[in-house]
Amino acid sequence: MKIPEDVQAILRTLESAGHEAWCVGGCVRDTLPSRGRQLGRAPEDWDVTTSARPEKTLALFWDRAEPTGLRHGTVTVKTPAGPVEVTTFRIDGTYHDHRRPDSVAFTNSLEEDLARRDFTVNAMALNLRGELRDPFGGQEDLERNTLRCVGDPDRRFQEDALRILRGMRFAAVLGLEEDGETGRAMERNRELLRSIAPERVRAELVKLLCGRRARDVLDRHPLVVGVFWPEVLPMLQFDQRNVHHCYDVWDHSTIAMMETPPVPMLRCAALLHDVGKPSSFTLDEAGVGHFYGHAKASASLADAMLRRLRFSNDFRERTVRLIEWHDRDIPRTDKGVRRALRALGEEDLRLLLDLKRADNLAQAPAYWGRQAEIQKGEDILNRLLAEDACFSLRQLAVRGGDLLALGLGGPAVGAALETLLEKVVDGALPNDRTVLLEYLQKTREADEERGPA
Repeated sequence: MKIPEDVQAILRTLESAGHEAWCVGGCVRDTLPSRGRQLGRAPEDWDVTTSARPEKTLALFWDRAEPTGLRHGTVTVKTPAGPVEVTTFRIDGTYHDHRRPDSVAFTNSLEEDLARRDFTVNAMALNLRGELRDPFGGQEDLERNTLRCVGDPDRRFQEDALRILRGMRFAAVLGLEEDGETGRAMERNRELLRSIAPERVRAELVKLLCGRRARDVLDRHPLVVGVFWPEVLPMLQFDQRNVHHCYDVWDHSTIAMMETPPVPMLRCAALLHDVGKPSSFTLDEAGVGHFYGHAKASASLADAMLRRLRFSNDFRERTVRLIEWHDRDIPRTDKGVRRALRALGEEDLRLLLDLKRADNLAQAPAYWGRQAEIQKGEDILNRLLAEDACFSLRQLAVRGGDLLALGLGGPAVGAALETLLEKVVDGALPNDRTVLLEYLQKTREADEERGPA
């Protein structure tokens, strides 16, 4: 278990001053030989816990220390490799907001500090000499792929409701499964998530959705997701009554999600791409289900859902656009792909193709033949880009200054550029400056001859 040199230096400084100092939490979990090699995870950051009071820590690292959370005993120490949080051993007081303790009491006991933590796999500590303190069996739980609360799970979740989503995220990312009582406590206390800031919910949700076991976790806890996204609840066990589908709407969506790369925007789009199906459902005389207009309905619902969790405007708008387009046919022709490129841009068109592939793979296997058509569209896209095909005003051979020289001005310049781009995208004109200006000049002359309408 290799502790980075910068972190070792912090531990040595604290120990040299007569204090206990331990690496603690996720960094220990991820570097344990029994699991670290299997997961292939490098710790995202390193946290240190110490018997030193915050003022002592500030004095020891005076020019590199920032008092980022003195009320809770936290000092951030700057190192060349990045900041390290150093927190005094503490016991948490009561929680009234289901998020932060009202007060903390500092202690000299590492075990008391570990006892306040959320899950056993995060309640382990490691010192400079490789000694592991694991009073709650976190290492054994890792070996068993088990996520278990420290102590009473109801108390842990009632102290900090965000731990419910954190636990789901750990399960999805690390491949763990909650033990029975921890999982049941997540369900019992799920309504407490209403007290958590939307930004906090969003941050955990995004990481959860990108986890390798995200579908398993969502399938165990759809009602938890329904607390902040109640729109997903009608998807559960909704029979699509259509030969193209062998799964209900929820299963279809979670399978599609896992068929996409772990990109937050794609995972969100895949999970929500059919959220509007239940409200769009109709049954024909033959008993076949249809979902006319479901893409638009899904996009509208997804827009509200993403706003509720305060996703950025860019993320929300692009995700909603992917959902709007997921069921739209893009002709496998140069013209069809160029038009899609113009509307979406290269990055989002590639994301859309990934979404379409995933959507198809979550349908009945008899209809997986669409994969070849999707690939044909991507092949055309790759060829057009290799040929430097024009699909945006930035690539157009004509600029606004060229049109000003012809005597155009104001809104007419933008309108003319859009007209030329449309002709180029449709293949009616080549992206050649001389040809485009000649076309524009002839069009203007023809308009002048016809006179006012």
